[in-house]
Amino acid sequence: MTPKLIEQFERLARRLSELETILSDGEVAADPQRWRVLSREQSEASAIIERFRRYQRCQADQAAARLMLAQEKDPEMLALAQEEVAGSEAEMLRLNAELQAALIPRDPDDERNAFVEIRAGTGGDESGLFAGDLARMYLRFFERQGWKVEIMSESAAELGGYKELVLHVQGQQGDQVYRQLRFESGGHRVQRVPATESQGRIHTSACTVAVMPEPDEAEEVQLNPADLRIDTFRASGAGGQHINKTDSAIRITHLPTGLVAECQDDRSQHRNKAKALAVLGARLRDKDRNERAAKEAATRKSLIGSGDRSDRIRTYNFPQGRLTDHRINLTLYKLGQVMEGDLGDVVQALQAARAAEQLVQLEGGGA
Repeated sequence: MTPKLIEQFERLARRLSELETILSDGEVAADPQRWRVLSREQSEASAIIERFRRYQRCQADQAAARLMLAQEKDPEMLALAQEEVAGSEAEMLRLNAELQAALIPRDPDDERNAFVEIRAGTGGDESGLFAGDLARMYLRFFERQGWKVEIMSESAAELGGYKELVLHVQGQQGDQVYRQLRFESGGHRVQRVPATESQGRIHTSACTVAVMPEPDEAEEVQLNPADLRIDTFRASGAGGQHINKTDSAIRITHLPTGLVAECQDDRSQHRNKAKALAVLGARLRDKDRNERAAKEAATRKSLIGSGDRSDRIRTYNFPQGRLTDHRINLTLYKLGQVMEGDLGDVVQALQAARAAEQLVQLEGGGA
């Protein structure tokens, strides 16, 4: 463990002492919300410092055992000392890994559900077809996770697939939906022979994916009605006779930013409006979040990337059966399984890379 990390833990120990003093104050106990926040911080800090003290005890035990090895002559005592060294070494490695993970800053959005947007990009009809393939891949992955999915908005492409699809993904408590999906934001490129290609030539086309955390009700963007233009229109596409009889579809434009959200999937205009407002609020919050992140990362490019939708983050090469994530130089020759929703290796590799980067920043004092 580096001196920088030890310094972080000692600082946390001092903070724990402060918290215990603050929580003993009767005025704090009289404020339930503040008491809850501070109690949670105290509980988390206490668990980390308990591990750190165990690490220090193991370190002391190992030093004593090594001293015994250097001085002891009795074979039985030497064997005991060797066992102590080996045991404490293994325990220190385990505790060190847990402590490093505990120090990595948590994003409060990690626990949230998410909105997933898939949009066709360059490549014409093939891009729309690829958007459909990406949607199917994600839906299979969500099914594997046991998550619920609701279509918020969809616009079908002429030859199949989608021009745009917006999904609301909801997991159980503790599933960390946004944490698992956040690094899917960006440009997804496909290389393959399109179904529309008669001469067997490989084409390249692209789609964009954007993943946005669902805000808490208390943190939802407050939309000023004066800033909104709400248009109603008749829904298009499949849906039977009713869908063409009423102007139930809703399109909402946020005039200050130009952001647009629409929904036509429900027969109720009221429910379509509620869905469109939810998507628009998430898009506005995502825009604000990305602008803040861009400012904070102005002097240092993130390993994972900003999540900007124009970034080319991944290539799906069908002739070679290869998936490449360009941010972490990950290449997997299991494209068939990935397109069936087997995204676990990709998700875990991206999370591990991000954690490693954050740890380097911590050890460097955030420089």
